Amino acid sequence: MEGGDTLCGVGKRNQIESKVIPTFQKSFVQVQNILDHNRLLIQEINQNHESKIPDNLSRNVRLIRELNNNIKCIVDLYADISLSFTKSMESCSDRDSSPGTVRSDAKKRIRSS
Repeated sequence: MEGGDTLCGVGKRNQIESKVIPTFQKSFVQVQNILDHNRLLIQEINQNHESKIPDNLSRNVRLIRELNNNIKCIVDLYADISLSFTKSMESCSDRDSSPGTVRSDAKKRIRSS
C-alpha cells in the first residue's frame, strides 16, 4: 500500500477526500481573496502615509484596523483548515481498526496546546 493508504483504505480515503478537498479549496480561495484585498489596503496605506495629508493619515487608522481584522480572519481560516484536516485523518483512522494501524493522537496535541 502507498503511504497514505496505511491510515485509511483506498475507498475510505477517496470518500473522505471527496468531502475534504472542496472544503480546503473554498478556504484557500477565501484566504487568497483576503490577501489580495490586504495588498490593496497596504498600497493605499503607503500612499496616504507618503502624502502626509492629515485626512489621509487619519484614514490610515481605519485602514490599518481593517488590515488587522483581515489578518485575524486568515488565522481563523487556517485554524479551520487544520481542524478539518485533523478531523478527516481521525475519522479515517477511527474507521480502520485493523491490528498494526497507526492511530492519530492529533486530538491530544490540539487539546494540550
